[in-house]
Amino acid sequence: MLKKEIKDILLSSKEAGWVLEPEAKRILFLSGIDIPRFTWATNLEEALQFARSTGYPLVAKVVSPKALHKSDIGGVVVGIGSDDQIKKTFHRFSKLEGFVGMLIEQMVSGLELIVGAKMDYQFGPVILLGIGGTAVEIYKDSSLRMAPLKERDVESMVKALKAHQLLEGFRGSAPINLRELTRMLMAFSRLIMQLEDMIESIDLNPVLCSPEKCIVADARIIIKMEEESVTP
Repeated sequence: MLKKEIKDILLSSKEAGWVLEPEAKRILFLSGIDIPRFTWATNLEEALQFARSTGYPLVAKVVSPKALHKSDIGGVVVGIGSDDQIKKTFHRFSKLEGFVGMLIEQMVSGLELIVGAKMDYQFGPVILLGIGGTAVEIYKDSSLRMAPLKERDVESMVKALKAHQLLEGFRGSAPINLRELTRMLMAFSRLIMQLEDMIESIDLNPVLCSPEKCIVADARIIIKMEEESVTP
């Protein structure tokens, strides 16, 4: 059953048409999917308190219903290493259209993957796994399966990637934690089945996988818009 908090987040996001990243990550957390430690700072002091308690380096992102593609407007800063950088970043973000705060979170590292789902009108929910990051459109290395997933589906999705050796350990590099990747994808599959009637798509990019964990560094959820009835 869909948690009330998740349903409330989705309903409150309908006007914008998509879920703000802090809220999207809250949905993932409630669904058992790992995310970095983060806060949604609505003022500078909240951002500084989080930075001092968490430690540097950190990542900052603008939170705005007008900024679906944050990197396109300079709304993402990676590798923040000081209070002064926090102050300058918050000040710059506050001038962007629709600013409602700054997401600030721990930096995580690992192999960049993309995990996504789209509601196909013919086949239902379809889940994607691929090589992710900023070069996702260049590599175009992905595999698809219909939801709900079984563990054997995850194994076959990994094997179907042209770059699957990167996940399994290549030329001395450590393999990612495939058990954690499987756990994450199974939790994602369960979430997708619950949200089937409420969303158009979810993109998790990048998902950073290491020998220890698979952590979602960015998340985008597009809300399903109600179709207008046509009067003959």
